[in-house]
Amino acid sequence: MKAILRSGFLALAIMAPAVPANAGPYEDGIEAAEQNDYATALRIFRSLAEMGDAKGQNGLGVMYDNGLGVPQEDVEAVKWYRKAAEQGFADAQANLGLSYAKGWGVPQDYAEAAKWYRRASEQGYAGAQNNLGHMYAEGQGVRQDYAEAVKWFRKAAEQGDARAQRNLGFMYRVGQGVPQDYAEAKKWYRRAAEQGTAGSQQSGDAAN
Repeated sequence: MKAILRSGFLALAIMAPAVPANAGPYEDGIEAAEQNDYATALRIFRSLAEMGDAKGQNGLGVMYDNGLGVPQEDVEAVKWYRKAAEQGFADAQANLGLSYAKGWGVPQDYAEAAKWYRRASEQGYAGAQNNLGHMYAEGQGVRQDYAEAVKWFRKAAEQGDARAQRNLGFMYRVGQGVPQDYAEAKKWYRRAAEQGTAGSQQSGDAAN
């Protein structure tokens, strides 16, 4: 499922505390989705989305993105991600960035991907920070800049993002954007490995 790769209510719900008793409609939608009651989740998110609620719009995008309760449809997912992203919702900005990076529902456009990753990154969104670091490491949509890549990998790694920890370890191992430092590389690989990240003890190639 794309929700594993993308920011969205499904991923957030896993990390969030139990939904409080006085939770609102959005939290009800999350709870329904977690229980595989996609019809209810879809109804809730669509209602919120059509009222202009950014969380609901992003949630509806995730439903279309993964074909949960609706036929899988990237173009429709992007439509709702964009509405939420333009309101400044970081989750949707990250999702829209990934859509452009992968060419899901829109023509592949690395510059647009970097733009939306940056907006989410500036709000402290770790997944987007890792992906923006990848863009700088590879020179996709931005001028290749290893020091800038390290900057964004570090921000995400320090928040506990396992992919960023692996990527930062790789940068230390090969000496890109930082002085080569095997001890520092091992430290970050270990942190990623402790979270079960595959390949953390190997090359650690940056990946968005």
